[in-house]
Amino acid sequence: MPLPFLTADRSFEAAPDSALPYDDRDRWRRPYRPGPWRVGAAALGLLLASFVLFAAVLIALTGSLSSASVVLGVALAIIVGTLRMLRMGVWVSGRGVRRVHFLVTSTVPWQRVASVRTAQQPVRWLGLPRTVQGQALALVRKDRPAGETVPLLTTQGLDFVGRLSAFDRAADAVEAWAAESRRR
Repeated sequence: MPLPFLTADRSFEAAPDSALPYDDRDRWRRPYRPGPWRVGAAALGLLLASFVLFAAVLIALTGSLSSASVVLGVALAIIVGTLRMLRMGVWVSGRGVRRVHFLVTSTVPWQRVASVRTAQQPVRWLGLPRTVQGQALALVRKDRPAGETVPLLTTQGLDFVGRLSAFDRAADAVEAWAAESRRR
C-alpha cells in the first residue's frame, strides 16, 4: 500500500485559481501564529489560574463554601481572560477582516476595504501607551475620510516583537486575502 504523503509518487493537481491555500474561504482564520509574548503571558495566566483553583479547593475543604465560590469565580475569570487574550489579533475570511481586541471585536467586509498596505510609522510597544518607530499593516477603508488608516498588525505588538520575518509573512498573507477578495 503506497503512502503518497511520504513519497513524491502522488499525482500533482492543477494549480488552484486562488493564491490562498485554503479550502474553506468562509472560515475565520488567523494568518499567523501567536507570538511568544502572547503565549508566555497566557501560560502565566493559566498557571495563576491553577493556583487559584487549588486555593478554591482548599477553601472548600475547610468548610467555607461561599468563600470558595468567590475564589472559583476569580479563577474562572482569569481563565476566560487568558483565553480571550489568546484570541486577540487579526482574523481573515472570504467575508472580511476582523480585529479582535480584549473587549471589542470589529469586522470590516472586504467590500469596504480600499487597500491594505505596510507603512513605517510610530507604533505602540506591546500595546502599551509608549510608542516606538516600527512598521504597521494599515487598513484603509472606503467609508472613512481620506488618509485615515486603521493599524491591523505592528512589528512591536505581542505577536511580532523580535520577529520581523513573521510580521512580513503575516502582512503578506493579509494583503493576499485583500487582493483575492478584490478579484471576486
